[in-house]
Amino acid sequence: MLVAAAATDVGRRRAVNEDGVCNRPDLGLFIVTDGMGGEAAGDVASRLAIQSMTTFVVHTHDPDIQRAWPVPYDDALGRSGNRLNAAFVVANRRIAAATAVDPTLEGMATTAVAVLLADGDAAVAHVGDSRLYVWRGDRLSLATADHSLVGEQLRAGMIDEAQARRHPWRHVVTRALSGQSELQVDVASYRVESGDRLLLCSDGLSGVVDDETMAAILARDETTSARCHALVDAANAAGGPDNITAIVVDVE
Repeated sequence: MLVAAAATDVGRRRAVNEDGVCNRPDLGLFIVTDGMGGEAAGDVASRLAIQSMTTFVVHTHDPDIQRAWPVPYDDALGRSGNRLNAAFVVANRRIAAATAVDPTLEGMATTAVAVLLADGDAAVAHVGDSRLYVWRGDRLSLATADHSLVGEQLRAGMIDEAQARRHPWRHVVTRALSGQSELQVDVASYRVESGDRLLLCSDGLSGVVDDETMAAILARDETTSARCHALVDAANAAGGPDNITAIVVDVE
């Protein structure tokens, strides 16, 4: 059984919330998007991505359904991984189509992280710096790798986590759903266990709240919803420089 809660907040320095969220325990589907572009309608890109990815997952629920697959099927990804990978491609095409119709949307884009849970397995797909964490046995682990300039420097050992949070280029991503023809989606899978707690979030949370604080909040003896809102509150307490979105999923 899955128990999930989602919270999103504009933060303390932004006028518009460009984050998006899909919290569908009935589908085993959870998505966080973080729109980019500001006046170039990052909120539109974020919303279109959520809508198109959710619709695709709904329409591919039946494994025997006869429909054209939008990308070649990769046996190495499994069914859930292929559904997420294709959903990202569909979302990217939807953003391209919207931009073609309305030139004022030119330049809009969004990051995205998605989890699809089925039969005890979790498929994870992401582009950009929205993240998935897994809390298991009182230990918090990062399950995604940021597609960003700072993320690359961090993995190369050029900077540490504290420096990454203060870096002037920390919001520069190297991959996003932007409507461009070339899209590379990272897709992985792992076995979930009873007691696992998943956290999907935008960088408005992970960029200002350290792992130790997030782990302490996730470990609290509270409801899933209370933990989720506490994470958002912690980001606002740290200044809330960006939109903040979190989904907490308890596997019971």
